[in-house]
Amino acid sequence: MKNKTTMAHKAVALAAFALLGLAHAQTAPTYPVTAKVEQTDTYHGTVVADPYRWLEDDNSEQTKAWVKAQNQVTDAFLEAMPQRLPVRKLYTDLYNFEKFGIPFKEGGRYFWTRNNGLQQQAVLYTAKSLKAEPTVALDPNTLSKDGTAALGGYAASHDGKLLAYGVAAAGSDWQTWKVRDLRTGRDLADKLEWVKFSSAAWTPDGKGFFYSRYDEPAEGAALTGANYFQKLFYHRLGTPQSADQLVAANPNEKEWGFGAEVSDDGKAVFITVWKGGEKNGLMVLPLVKGAYAGGEPKAISLAFDAQYVPVTLTGNTLIVKTDKDAPRGRLIAIDLKASGKQPWKTLVAESQDAMSSASVVGRRLLLNYLRDASTVVRMHGLDGRPLGEVALPGVGTASGFAGRASDKETFFSYTSLTTPSAIYRLDVARNKVELFKRPQTAFDADQFVTERAFVSSKDGTRFPVFIAHKKGLKLDGNNPTLLYGYGGFNVPMTPGYGITAATWMKMGGVYVLAAIRGGGEYGSAWHEAGTKLKKQNVFDDFIAAGEWLVANKYTQPAKLAINGGSNGGLLVGAVVNQRPELFGAAVPQVGVMDMLRYQKFTIGWAWEPDYGSSDKPDEFKALLAYSPLHTIKSGAKYPAILVTTGDHDDRVVPAHSFKYAAALQAADTGAAPKLIRIETQAGHGAGKPTSKIIEERADMLAFIANTFKMPSP
Repeated sequence: MKNKTTMAHKAVALAAFALLGLAHAQTAPTYPVTAKVEQTDTYHGTVVADPYRWLEDDNSEQTKAWVKAQNQVTDAFLEAMPQRLPVRKLYTDLYNFEKFGIPFKEGGRYFWTRNNGLQQQAVLYTAKSLKAEPTVALDPNTLSKDGTAALGGYAASHDGKLLAYGVAAAGSDWQTWKVRDLRTGRDLADKLEWVKFSSAAWTPDGKGFFYSRYDEPAEGAALTGANYFQKLFYHRLGTPQSADQLVAANPNEKEWGFGAEVSDDGKAVFITVWKGGEKNGLMVLPLVKGAYAGGEPKAISLAFDAQYVPVTLTGNTLIVKTDKDAPRGRLIAIDLKASGKQPWKTLVAESQDAMSSASVVGRRLLLNYLRDASTVVRMHGLDGRPLGEVALPGVGTASGFAGRASDKETFFSYTSLTTPSAIYRLDVARNKVELFKRPQTAFDADQFVTERAFVSSKDGTRFPVFIAHKKGLKLDGNNPTLLYGYGGFNVPMTPGYGITAATWMKMGGVYVLAAIRGGGEYGSAWHEAGTKLKKQNVFDDFIAAGEWLVANKYTQPAKLAINGGSNGGLLVGAVVNQRPELFGAAVPQVGVMDMLRYQKFTIGWAWEPDYGSSDKPDEFKALLAYSPLHTIKSGAKYPAILVTTGDHDDRVVPAHSFKYAAALQAADTGAAPKLIRIETQAGHGAGKPTSKIIEERADMLAFIANTFKMPSP
């Protein structure tokens, strides 16, 4: 690929951001002028212009001035909306309830998170029993004044005395890991930098843990530079990071990354090898009497031909969840002592439902399945023998079920679109479920109803949608409706309670969740049907969901809004460009909008198994056909659009949204507003403080309500 670049003089670019006028909520806003540069790229003989390339430099004064000017216009527009403050109050009221995380046990102690309602970050608590008074293990709210320092991950040592934890600042994926002595509440001297996409796995002797990190990036490259050559290390307590022992790396494969998990019996480390997509490699490294003693990991599979998720080690038999020769998933047993080719025996065969996770608690296999995008949990013996289903409260989403083979209990959460997440305890031996924690909220679930319907896509493929609304809804085509989707990376969209949906329903709206192709609702084949050259299936499904809602008189195009984040932001941008007349409002959040260059930033290269790459002729053609940045239709009437991103997003870099918004504003797409809301000191979404969550999502709902001329709640 050849590049031709001519950057406008800095003074010209800086001058481009004069604020030409502030918007009133009921009139078309006047946008800041965005400078264009003479940038073209040639892909396989096709010349593609990229006039806003300069916005990829997040640190430049020009980009900072552009961000400030855009936020001034957007803030003025949002401030003038009569719905803004009432919606924010309603959102705050619904957000303000006690939230519990799923408990886990380590070293005879229980650990769980709790947010008392409006705390910026949830607090990690610990207790010796479920009835004992808990103590604070770690309060992330003390790590920064504005709540933007978040707990990125944590792991307790096997004796429950030490806690390894990672801290992410301002929404970044980068984390600094430390170790806290839970008896004194003080941190040890250990400090690990440049950790990303990693957990911690303690050796049973408590002398250290495994973690993954990257080399320190070049100056100025931490936010946007590509992340390659991740390495797995063992950190021994009391030693500097420079002395950490290298456990696994591959200098010949820059895309390889590593994750570690210590087996329940403490005899081995499971090393997952990833390089983008859902297919991965798997290795096993023996431990010696619960200690790390070096050695070379033994490969189980490095073919990257399927998903291999270690479940447990029982004697010399490794149990693995895989979709190898089973698109909906199965369990296999591998004899680690077998010579020659490892005999892989099916332990639990593939079923009609998609196996989403597996764990071992109380020497029972707990298998989590999806049946038409709702959870079913089955119990099996370690020999694969079926032992019945776990009784769940209803058709919804259950998650958790973690623990050790020696544990007698486990915990899980259950939720639906109208049921706030409650925590349940499962007595494994008796297969008895009992309520542990149920939140008390201002949302009266009895006033609302959820239904599951099935929609047929353009090619006849049938998929489920979950629809929630107040009881007694009239199907007269006049209901404000918010349709949400994702459609990628094998991530299933299952019904779960969220404040955004609850607020929208309290405002009188209909909330719809679409389980479209590209996700993991029906296994790997369903996922692959929405990838690369088949990505258009995802957009066709989402469009079909919108058409179905209109045809069945839930709503009309003028009152149909769509929303999605990250890959879902791409979804929203693509379908708006393809069918602008079908929607009245759209909110793409932290979206992947430049499909020709996404792989050049941070971890973007790892998304190629889903998207393909502009480096390949056929995939370039497919990407160019739907890339939101490149398919904006000047002359077509577009709905109202509010783009959201964070200035510290180092996963989907904000340049995606910057360039997309600039192109929207420059095109002739009608009088409806095309705004961008850029959150400062915020990233892709993980760890975002409560106050920023409330403000952003309330603004999103108020923007839609204002567009639809809905009354203030």
